[in-house]
Amino acid sequence: MSQNSQYKEEQLGEIFSLESIYPDELEVLEEEPFHQFKLHVKSEGHDEEEGIGYACDLKFTYTPTYPEEIPVIEIMDDLGLDDEQLERLKDRLEKEAEDNLGMVMIFSLVSTANEWLNNEWDAELRHRDEEAERKIFEAEEAEKNKCHGTAVTVENFLRWKAEFDAEIAALKKPEREDKDKKLTGRELFMVDKSMIESDLKFLEDGGEVVRVDESLFQDLEDLGLDDELVSDGSD
Repeated sequence: MSQNSQYKEEQLGEIFSLESIYPDELEVLEEEPFHQFKLHVKSEGHDEEEGIGYACDLKFTYTPTYPEEIPVIEIMDDLGLDDEQLERLKDRLEKEAEDNLGMVMIFSLVSTANEWLNNEWDAELRHRDEEAERKIFEAEEAEKNKCHGTAVTVENFLRWKAEFDAEIAALKKPEREDKDKKLTGRELFMVDKSMIESDLKFLEDGGEVVRVDESLFQDLEDLGLDDELVSDGSD
């Protein structure tokens, strides 16, 4: 028996075994020049309508010297898997094939794919549970904050104080500006000297005597009037 005939015999024997093991999952696509077929694999509990689990088809093509070299492996019609997962699955199957060189390996590759899909789906379920728990925790924390307010820390207290001081400074600024614009009685008196001149002229012209309550002035000297003006006014 030639070497090629031996490879062909091994390939046909494997196809016969696979048809017995996977009567519903195996679909032969071509028989010549080399067998080409696909097998459906899925995670446990997979339900396409409910969106539960992962699934895909594995397409195998024998090479002339299979099983001395690995078959061509393609992943088709995947359900629920993203590109990164498909790449990892392909790498995992090719590594498994390399480890089984010299032996028929399709059953081993299908078993590896099923196990990989189960592990990926379990990881997805754990991720979903963690996300659900996180959202519940965040909702509970938000509810607590509504009732008790935000916990005071050094950082948020300093931030609040800086904002508060800035608001107070902004409110006081117009008040300071108005205060700065106001003049004292003495300043007004000194600025408008015409007030002094008009009062003196009134007295010189013999105007009606006006009695002044000196107690209204705390200190006449604060007016800054010279002695001559004060004495003339008292005569």
